[in-house]
Amino acid sequence: MLKAADLPDVIPVFPLPGALLLPRARLPLHIFEPRYLAMLEDCMKTRERLIGMVQPCPRPGSDRPDLQRIGCAGRLTQFSETEDGRYMITLTGISRFRVSEEVEGFTPYRRAKVSWDGFEQDLRSSDSDPNFDRERFLGLLGRYFDARNLSTDWDSLKQAEDELLVNSLSMLLDFAPEDKQALLEAPSLSTRRETLVTLIEFTLRGGEHGTGGALQ
Repeated sequence: MLKAADLPDVIPVFPLPGALLLPRARLPLHIFEPRYLAMLEDCMKTRERLIGMVQPCPRPGSDRPDLQRIGCAGRLTQFSETEDGRYMITLTGISRFRVSEEVEGFTPYRRAKVSWDGFEQDLRSSDSDPNFDRERFLGLLGRYFDARNLSTDWDSLKQAEDELLVNSLSMLLDFAPEDKQALLEAPSLSTRRETLVTLIEFTLRGGEHGTGGALQ
């Protein structure tokens, strides 16, 4: 496990709308754009193997979006290469960070100077939610899945630890990028669960619905 002293001041950043990574969670990604293939190759040469996931903020009149101020760095823990040169990778969330400034350079991908201050709790082995009413939460989730025509493995959900359950749903459910950002910035697991419940209840009250599918 990485320690605070191991975290670098400058990391590559991957602005991907709607993609959320949280500490201790895993995010699978399909890498195929040349600039991100270059980022991955450079990442694998470093000791930390970190990539910062961050939400882009569209900038009127520009095809280069701004970056949200807070993102989450993931360590490259799995990767495989396809015959045509694409990569299937997995990032394991290490810690959130605050973007201080972008670093200009000669890389085709974006890099940022970051601060890890204020996110020391992310480096712990787990987080807890002592007030979590699991039965009520799963009942609410069931209504949400019915409304969205989603299916899932309920046995796995019921057996999942609190942090894994809340974080996995925060990452997988189809919320808007600004809602994903609110889930990321939640200061504790309890706050993230409360935010998640609010988003689910909003959808059930008539918020925007997306297409149906299966949640694996």
